[in-house]
Amino acid sequence: MQQQQQPPPPRRMVASKKLMKVGPWGGTGGNTWDDGGHTGIRGVTLSYDHRCVVFIAVEYDRSGLAVPGERHGGAGGNHTTQIKLSFPDEHLTAVSGRYGAVAPGGSPVIRSLAFRTERAAYGPFGAAEGTPFEFAVEGGVIVGFCGRSGWQLDAVGMYVAPLRPEKLYDKVHHLGLMAYRSVMHRLGPAPAPPQDELPEARVQHQRQNGSVVQTSRKNY
Repeated sequence: MQQQQQPPPPRRMVASKKLMKVGPWGGTGGNTWDDGGHTGIRGVTLSYDHRCVVFIAVEYDRSGLAVPGERHGGAGGNHTTQIKLSFPDEHLTAVSGRYGAVAPGGSPVIRSLAFRTERAAYGPFGAAEGTPFEFAVEGGVIVGFCGRSGWQLDAVGMYVAPLRPEKLYDKVHHLGLMAYRSVMHRLGPAPAPPQDELPEARVQHQRQNGSVVQTSRKNY
């Protein structure tokens, strides 16, 4: 009896390096900030009250390493929410919310935010008032945030990247980075070379492919 061949397991989807910036939505108050694009988003922390979103802080992924982003906005807020995604198997695919002035004649701010992944919906967090907005991406993921902030979150925009199947190179590259970080954590920084042994050489240390490469140039 011939044994049936099992189909290969589906390949994991990862974010492409091609980025597109969308937005921002909100007002023109506060100062501009830009977290840039990353390889993914691991979590989002929001502080908010009954009027608006006070601050946002995003935890990113950079080639397998967790990178905490800066906090954008002011202090305070009656409520704080931490959203933890099951990265790399859960991706942020949509952001929605409302923006508007909290006082007559004031500049619009972000009044509420909500997030959606391919697995779940989170929110909305904040006030159910103001002009609604929504950005959802099909076949891609949100990999970064930008916007404006001062005493509160004034505006928000996103970086978007298409999804593509994970390749063997991605797996090897990720394993190589993890091994390199583990070795460097144990060994510490590379020591500087003794200057007496190279009286006529200028020495530079470069990190290349997980190793320390020493190059020198003679002074003729």
